[in-house]
Amino acid sequence: MVEQPAFGRRLKELRTERGLSQAALAGDDMSTGYLSRLESGARQPTARVIAYLAERLQVDPCEFDVPSVGSVAEALALATSADGDEALQKLAAALELSPAVDPTLRWQALWLLADAHARRGARQEESVLLEELVRTSEELMLPELQCRARTQLARCLRTLGDIPRALKAGQEACRLAYDHKLPVQDTGAALLTLVSVEAEAGRLSDARAHADDLVELVAERNGTLRAEALWAAATVTFRQGDSATARERLEQALAELDSRLDLVLWMRLRLAAASLYLQASPRQLDECRRRLDEAEPALSLVGTPVHQQEMLTLRVHLAFEEGRYADARAAHDELVLDELRLTYRDRIRLDVLHNRLLILEGQAQQGAQQLRELAERAQQTSNIDLAAEIWRTLAETPKD
Repeated sequence: MVEQPAFGRRLKELRTERGLSQAALAGDDMSTGYLSRLESGARQPTARVIAYLAERLQVDPCEFDVPSVGSVAEALALATSADGDEALQKLAAALELSPAVDPTLRWQALWLLADAHARRGARQEESVLLEELVRTSEELMLPELQCRARTQLARCLRTLGDIPRALKAGQEACRLAYDHKLPVQDTGAALLTLVSVEAEAGRLSDARAHADDLVELVAERNGTLRAEALWAAATVTFRQGDSATARERLEQALAELDSRLDLVLWMRLRLAAASLYLQASPRQLDECRRRLDEAEPALSLVGTPVHQQEMLTLRVHLAFEEGRYADARAAHDELVLDELRLTYRDRIRLDVLHNRLLILEGQAQQGAQQLRELAERAQQTSNIDLAAEIWRTLAETPKD
């Protein structure tokens, strides 16, 4: 069956894929005005029109079929009890076709869809849904939902490198948590996000203070939130130059979290530890390799494509630091850069490595110039800590 506006979107998609104008697709037997109304969803197509357009586009008429999505409540129930993308696609379609749906249902649907995009690393799409989630939480006027929506938005914007907006969302989430005395889980999640954003913004004293608050908040707890709190605190202390305390806190998180409790977080902690050891001074390459090897079996079980990319990227960095420059270059060039779903920081650090390789390969001027551009770009987007890291790398990299 076909439904508007889904039919119109699919029609426009097929037309633009083939590089056709509306006039070229309409031909002699259809006006461009009528075609435009079909694409906008203003007119429902007849069977004859569908057959005509399918012939012009050289596709089967079933290309226009849209599954019946039912109500948002039904689609939400199906999506929460099934794996796979089909149920999520039906939920997204149902939500789009029901703009006046109850805000409680809309909030649940948006949360589920945003989480699915996050797991795929589709951060731009996730951010659009989270912005709507924040607006929906305002309609509901429930502090818990307002806080959770802003916490997730801040996390997403941080991974995109949009630090000013991430900082604002993180601060608002924490204010809601404290003003309304929300449970430890909500307050801790908001603090955790704010710490990571402040660290990226170079506000390390603020990040350290909030990290200490966070560790104190979860001192009597066990489980994932405590492990993430120790991880966040380790990251901040490391960037402040206190690598001994950073390692102690991260190793504590590694030791305390049982893989049976959360295998994904267990794996991510080991990737984080490997990254810390790669950046330590002096480099702790054996420890880095050990943590990567520990994470590898879990990666094959629960890892997403994003986690796979993180592992491969860390292997590239490890090869470089071990002086295996040819291996580092070969591994780097195997990565499909246009398909990377890494965080903004990790993508920039991969670009830095590429340019350091260029310098070693005899293209010193090009490599140094591109490093300067990366540092300036990070600085312009308020990623102050990352910019400082790149300037240090540039200063320490031989140019001859």
